[in-house]
Amino acid sequence: MAAHIRRRLRKGATTTAVAAAAVAALAASQAPAATLADGSAGSGDPKAAGEDTASGETDGAATGNSPYYTDLPPLVTPDKPGSSSNLPAAGRAEAGIPASILAAYKQAERTVATTDPSCRLPWQLLAAIGKVESGQARGGRVDANGTASPRILGPALNGQGFALIKDTDGGAYDGDAVHDRAVGPMQFIPSTWASWGQDANGDGRKDPNNIYDAALAAGRYLCANDRDLALAADLDQAVLSYNRSTEYLRTVRSWYSYYQRGTHEIPDGTGTLPSIPSTPTPSPRPGTGSGPSVTPSPSPSPSKPGGKPSPGPSKPGGGGSTSPTPKPPTPKPTPPSETFGSLENAGTGPLRATAGQEFDERVSVLARNAVGAPLAKVPVTFTVTGGTGTLFAGGKKSVTVRTGADGTATAPKLQAGEKTGEFTVTAVAGTGRPRTLTYAATVTARQADAIARTDEKALVAAPGEKFADAVTVKATYKDAAAAGVAVTATMVKDPLGVIDNDKGPYFKDAAGEPVRTLTTLTTDADGQLRLPEIFADDNEGTYLLRLTTEGGASTVIKLTVEAPEETAPEEPAPDATETPAATKP
Repeated sequence: MAAHIRRRLRKGATTTAVAAAAVAALAASQAPAATLADGSAGSGDPKAAGEDTASGETDGAATGNSPYYTDLPPLVTPDKPGSSSNLPAAGRAEAGIPASILAAYKQAERTVATTDPSCRLPWQLLAAIGKVESGQARGGRVDANGTASPRILGPALNGQGFALIKDTDGGAYDGDAVHDRAVGPMQFIPSTWASWGQDANGDGRKDPNNIYDAALAAGRYLCANDRDLALAADLDQAVLSYNRSTEYLRTVRSWYSYYQRGTHEIPDGTGTLPSIPSTPTPSPRPGTGSGPSVTPSPSPSPSKPGGKPSPGPSKPGGGGSTSPTPKPPTPKPTPPSETFGSLENAGTGPLRATAGQEFDERVSVLARNAVGAPLAKVPVTFTVTGGTGTLFAGGKKSVTVRTGADGTATAPKLQAGEKTGEFTVTAVAGTGRPRTLTYAATVTARQADAIARTDEKALVAAPGEKFADAVTVKATYKDAAAAGVAVTATMVKDPLGVIDNDKGPYFKDAAGEPVRTLTTLTTDADGQLRLPEIFADDNEGTYLLRLTTEGGASTVIKLTVEAPEETAPEEPAPDATETPAATKP
């Protein structure tokens, strides 16, 4: 029974042999390009399986919906679940991935993880697509730089059984100046490559025939539109955007699961070649010049591996097929130059301000696209959260600013509230999977860098009496009146206030009891503070009152307790009526 199932899944062995022989012949003859025959390989035509693309349209697919390999993975998995690395080199040929091809997939995963970590691109997905697109670049037939040799071309997309795409690159990539063809290991059509091409191997060229460049381009394309490929729905959308065929999706999914369960590295050039094409070989019309370079015999097997034969060919001219039910097209991925990649701090420093004051620092962010370049016109919403009463200029708690040409957006200035403490400013940009940055900020108490008496009159009181003159001070910050500054008044024994005094002058609390420290004092709108009444006890002497403010300013005021000087009583004046004593002669 197992053998019977295997035969059903692996029809077309003759086709495999023919394709392999053709590749070998081309390589030996150093032909300029190995064309993926109009039915042997490439990137999939959904119409072959009655899928969801109208005839002659690409609907934005990366590959132009060219044909693809439909071989399915073996029924026996390469290893136990979860062991997709550090496997031995020996194993089933289907599980092996040529060294350069595998290295390119993993490098693309790492690169995308740095520019778009929320996409969560798995290299196994690139491997699955690479398998059905080019048979892992035809079994790893690449040069030392990772460039396919010979280059890999799909059939001419001339509308004869495939989509009609007229030339967009002057034949620069595909050698065809009349119609476009899918190009390279990941089978990009030239118009898509023009938007998504990458230089991943650092040679200064964006070459669709290079596996490193092509794998990174494919990774960024799959991540477009804020997709999270760890989500099944997003992954399916990404694969369908590559080739709009549900049969293609099933085939890629099967290889993706297969590679997730295990794979291993094999030498370049030793990989197996797929055999089953996604479509029958169309018959080129005379004079079109679109005949394939390699034309293996059409397989008698159905286009759906392991499935039931279709009731009739769905290609134009095949007859007998029914029109598929149209489905809404998947949104066309946005090119990387327009795709939001990351949101970063654009150099915002510490956010700290005194209550009621304006923050010197402004919150600034930098938006980058999928390839790390600055991205303009991105709306960024800045929001203040916290209980300090801090708001943006104009009294707004939330503002939206678009990034400029340099990719930066700067929020309006912040106005600190009256309540001290910490709050946050959050910057959010992007839809689908928004990027968020959070900045911590602090409102400190109002400060003064100087405090002094407003007059220099001596402060003296008799024991047991109160000081007749009030003490008034003024606090300033940067030579301006410091309003709302907290001031502490303490009777001390030394100018530095190290030792508090427990005798001498004192204040009174609400109950009329003596206190020698007050902590609830605050300067008025003019920065001035009039101290409460000060009383003297029975101890005479010179005492010190120390005033300190938030910010470290201080002043020491001298208080003197002494009894008033006693004045001697005046002798009464002599009585005018008194007769002076007689003088002796």
